[in-house]
Amino acid sequence: MIIGMKKLLLSTVPAVAVIAILTAAPAGAEETQVKIDNFTFSPQQLTVKSGATVTWINQDDIPHVVVSDVRQFKSNALDTDDKFSFTFSTPGIYKYFCALHPHMTGIIVVQAATGSNAPR
Repeated sequence: MIIGMKKLLLSTVPAVAVIAILTAAPAGAEETQVKIDNFTFSPQQLTVKSGATVTWINQDDIPHVVVSDVRQFKSNALDTDDKFSFTFSTPGIYKYFCALHPHMTGIIVVQAATGSNAPR
């Protein structure tokens, strides 16, 4: 069935759109990014639904380590352009900081997934 769908898409939709359709995240999946730059996390507070993946991207010129207050997640040292991702499956408030620069802090608020966004 997927092969037939690919043929139909290729015959009716421009190639760029086909690639976007075939590589799209599954329905209900959410990925959000937090930028690390100038010794800050941006956004400093982020609200997501349960099941969302948050990716931290170090755009600073020095290493940083993302770690939760209660050690639920911890990255390796992130050099410039390195990334770290964590999927939040349980609702709650997750405080985190940079282990190398403890004054850098952030918060991820995870809300229960409901309705069409709920994982199946």
